Amino acid sequence: MPFKYRLESILKVRIRKKEAQLVEVLKAQQAVNEAEERIRQNQEEIALTVQNKKTADFRMMEYYDKYLHHLWDKADVLEQERQRLQSVLDEEKAKLVKCEQEVKVLEKHKENQKEAYIEEEKKAELKQFSEIGVQRFYIHSQEVSEEQQIQEQANLTEQE
Repeated sequence: MPFKYRLESILKVRIRKKEAQLVEVLKAQQAVNEAEERIRQNQEEIALTVQNKKTADFRMMEYYDKYLHHLWDKADVLEQERQRLQSVLDEEKAKLVKCEQEVKVLEKHKENQKEAYIEEEKKAELKQFSEIGVQRFYIHSQEVSEEQQIQEQANLTEQE
């Protein structure tokens, strides 16, 4: 009889849960990457505005200052959003680690159960071979005993 793990359905559920969590981690990582890209674009916009301010007409300085303040405020908001998304990513990664541990525990249990099953099969096979060996020895000893009795009777008949 082949090995059948009794908790196989639970193991499959945990594997599916781990895979779903991995998808969540990838989504969170993508969101963090997008936030970092928005921050980078904002930094480029700030640098470009500072560069343009240096060569602009003096009457436009107030507008450049207001726009730069707007971009700096936007940079703060974007950084807060990135930090929030990073914390979400960290939480999702922690959940993924927990799911992986649950799967590993069941896989290790499955391995142990399989090894125990194989060991039991070997013991049963050895017991069966032992019983066969005992039966063969008994049959062989019976045959030898019968041959000795026949020889003794033949010796007795010769002596008579």
